[in-house]
Amino acid sequence: MIGFIGGGNMAEALVRGLVKDGKKNIIVSEPVDERRRYLENCYGIKTTPSNTEVVNLCEIIILAVKPQNIREVLEEIKDIVSEKHTVVSIAAGIPLKLIQKYLKTDKLIRAMPNLAAIVGESMTVLALCECLEMKIIAPVRDIFMSVGKVITLPENYMDRVTAISGSGPGFLCYIIEQLIDVAIEFGFAEDIAKELVIQTFVGTAKLLESGLSPNKIRHSVTSPGGTTEAGLYVLAQGTLREILFKTLREATKRAKELSNQ
Repeated sequence: MIGFIGGGNMAEALVRGLVKDGKKNIIVSEPVDERRRYLENCYGIKTTPSNTEVVNLCEIIILAVKPQNIREVLEEIKDIVSEKHTVVSIAAGIPLKLIQKYLKTDKLIRAMPNLAAIVGESMTVLALCECLEMKIIAPVRDIFMSVGKVITLPENYMDRVTAISGSGPGFLCYIIEQLIDVAIEFGFAEDIAKELVIQTFVGTAKLLESGLSPNKIRHSVTSPGGTTEAGLYVLAQGTLREILFKTLREATKRAKELSNQ
């Protein structure tokens, strides 16, 4: 049985993916009665107000709580977690060494999915001990593959992962917002501006997904002396790359600060 401690948006996204893949042997602990009823009614799974019940029933436990609540939860479950358990944390900024201080199992995995898990298109990075056998890793990977793509990296990459793919949807949407605002300044109605910009992003993402590189797509769109070339000239003269570098650097810095708190 797969257990979730915490029934928020990311837990729900993972539950949705698992149920879609035909798995219903799931239990979620959630303190809010209304939220528990919602999860039961929508996905046909078991819920409970008890975190310890989840640990007692499950071998795979996903800690889907806010980072500021992680110590409280670990303190609550530490005496009943054993070597039979695989514990996966999706709490942003929480290093494995902190979890190791509380729990009596070496089967610990840190995961960083992103918001696109809601639509089954997450980019998830797993950080884990190299000593873990594939029979331990594979079921956890399958959980996150139910909501998108999964790669494994050493934990020292996780702050940078948080900046790039964790915060990435926020950064990309800020760029989209700015393009929509500029399109409105150019005289388009807001609904038309949104459709033009958003569908252009969606279409470009599909082209990238097909295997075409960003460089190939850019060159395919750019004709000598044409409109794309004129616009790219302005982008190349500006500070876009510098701004993006500073954006990711600051997000990474903040992730490190949160990890050290």
